[in-house]
Amino acid sequence: MFIGIRCFAVVVTCLPLAFGSVVSADERRDSAEVLDLFRTLGEQVQESVVQVLCGGSPVSLGTVVSADGYVITKRSELTSDPIRVRLDDGRLFPARVAAVRRRNDLALLRVDSEISFSPLRFEPQSPEIASFLITVGRTGRPIGLGVVGVKERPIEHQGRLGVMLEDDAKGRALVQLVLPDSGAALAGVSPGDRIVAINGEEEKSRVEVINRLRGMYPGESVRLTILRPNDLSEFDSIDLNAQIRDIGMLRESPSDSKVNGPRNLRLSGFDQVIQHDTVLDPDECGGPVIDTNGRVIGINIARAGRVVSYMLPSALILPEMLAMLEEARAQSKP
Repeated sequence: MFIGIRCFAVVVTCLPLAFGSVVSADERRDSAEVLDLFRTLGEQVQESVVQVLCGGSPVSLGTVVSADGYVITKRSELTSDPIRVRLDDGRLFPARVAAVRRRNDLALLRVDSEISFSPLRFEPQSPEIASFLITVGRTGRPIGLGVVGVKERPIEHQGRLGVMLEDDAKGRALVQLVLPDSGAALAGVSPGDRIVAINGEEEKSRVEVINRLRGMYPGESVRLTILRPNDLSEFDSIDLNAQIRDIGMLRESPSDSKVNGPRNLRLSGFDQVIQHDTVLDPDECGGPVIDTNGRVIGINIARAGRVVSYMLPSALILPEMLAMLEEARAQSKP
């Protein structure tokens, strides 16, 4: 039996006895009855969890990290304006991005409000394999119970534009092939195009284009300037906006996509993650994860598969958080 499999039925001895309830062996781990056992723990962090909305739609959860209104969330989901946060009592407040850390897909939001917030305290303990993890929603209600299945590890960056390039007669990046459903295909890039600039900066060779694109993470947008041959044997200059996508998603078959379900835009490129099998919606990432003692040990950063979710551990978040807070406060000084 593999304890990390989603359909694993919760056995009584696996749950802390302190909750004072008996869970029958045939109850699913994600049932309302089982999740309700952890409601008291969730309520302890209730005032520190917010919902983040972009353009009026929920995109993630956020974790309050300071009393003066700073919130950490998942950066790659912040794709439109306005940005607002919804508190546990339902109130909505405008927010803005105050600092980012692209390497681990973190954004620090500044909430424009006169109220005092309740920041969470991160505990740097890393959970052992087979430990239970509790994901808490905006109202304090546990929204998922998962099990740590893999030892803490880095996830290599897998962002791709979705083109195969070769040198043209002048050494420029000539598009030979465009992968279906890639960011390049959706943007309108075609075989025969020459990529000559990225985000307004000239790129004189295929190697330069490849090196620039390698530094971009899944979910990020890139402005491509291309030269496209016309009927007069000349070139038209065109600007296209394309999204970098995770190569794993580009390689999927339609049946794979159906099985895996909706996932976040960014699934890779993290210094360290703890993998667990909580089934989350993409907009349920960015909020805190607690252990069965109520300690905040990280935040969910990606729903990567049907039963694969990634959490950034507290030991990684703490230095990033402190640096972003210092940066944001320095910029806000008159």
